[in-house]
Amino acid sequence: MDTLTRVRESASKRVLFLPHAIRQMVHPVRMIATAEVLDTIHSGEVIEDYPDDPRGHSCLMRGAGWSERPIHVVCAPKGDYLAIITAYLPSPSEWEPGCRTRRST
Repeated sequence: MDTLTRVRESASKRVLFLPHAIRQMVHPVRMIATAEVLDTIHSGEVIEDYPDDPRGHSCLMRGAGWSERPIHVVCAPKGDYLAIITAYLPSPSEWEPGCRTRRST
């Protein structure tokens, strides 16, 4: 089963926002709504896959938030839930236009 399918299957059971994700989402500069994260999970794309993450298989998803602003969500599909590790607004200095590919250093 591919990563995107695993993410959406896990999310259909339950979505758990980890404390780090909540802290990032409520930061006054970014203010990312839960609905934006859920939209990213349900209609976004996997742009990086981390099968060997020490915390368990995870991935970086890219979606569009309100006003079509790009949103990045790092999540980990588990058997009974999808863990939202973090969510953030990608920095144009670190990402190519479209925020799907990291800039070369």
